[in-house]
Amino acid sequence: MELLTKKRKSLVFLFLLVIATLLVAASKTRTRTATRSEFDSLPPVILWAWERPENLEFIDSKQFGVAFLAQTLVLRGDDVKVNLRHQPLIVSPQTKLIAVTRIEAEKATGLRPTMSDRQRNRLTSSVLKTLDLGNVRAIQIDFDVVSSERQFYRSLLNQIRERLPQNVPLSMTALASFCVGDRWLDDLPVDEAIPMIFRMGTDNDKIRDFLAHGYDFKEPLCRKSYGLALDEPLQATLNPIRRMYLFNKQRWTPQDLVRFQERKQQ
Repeated sequence: MELLTKKRKSLVFLFLLVIATLLVAASKTRTRTATRSEFDSLPPVILWAWERPENLEFIDSKQFGVAFLAQTLVLRGDDVKVNLRHQPLIVSPQTKLIAVTRIEAEKATGLRPTMSDRQRNRLTSSVLKTLDLGNVRAIQIDFDVVSSERQFYRSLLNQIRERLPQNVPLSMTALASFCVGDRWLDDLPVDEAIPMIFRMGTDNDKIRDFLAHGYDFKEPLCRKSYGLALDEPLQATLNPIRRMYLFNKQRWTPQDLVRFQERKQQ
């Protein structure tokens, strides 16, 4: 009798474990589906609006969205210095916005970031606050991590994703070299990793030659969008179904969008 009781308990435990696993899997599927729907509804071209006054009321909100720098977070020792956006951004009420958080690690003063749980919690809290800025449809993180910071960044992205509403897409920028042969982006909880195909420094010739010969990024997360600059020509055929993020070193004007359309048709 005692043996049968133990078997029943084991079966009950196994049954509950299977049910719990299925519920978790279903929850993740619903989250991915909800996020994917919102991600796909974003316009095909997103203009980056960095820390300067911008008036983008002239854009067609069906064709263009705006990813604006909402804040810069600087890691210094065990502290996080928050620098909020100070420059005005004017858009129409219909414009879909992506709130960008730039993260930088202070290294010049010798107070290297501790990458502690406390620091990660403060970063997460600050990022989530950008959802309150109005008409924000997605969150984007811009953090040029070095190898020693990758695990911290991964845990940060996981924490942000866990605390974001299910239907809010999470995006990140990525050095183009990460997308070619560096597998550390695997399984990150983001909807896209935007390969920055400009200002590439020592990787410039290698990446441009790679793309010019018809090769594509190996990392799946990098095959959803492109990060481009208006002042840097790209001799490569880009996949037209991927979203384009555009950087402009000057204030945006209607003429800039005309230049972009002409460039696409070349």
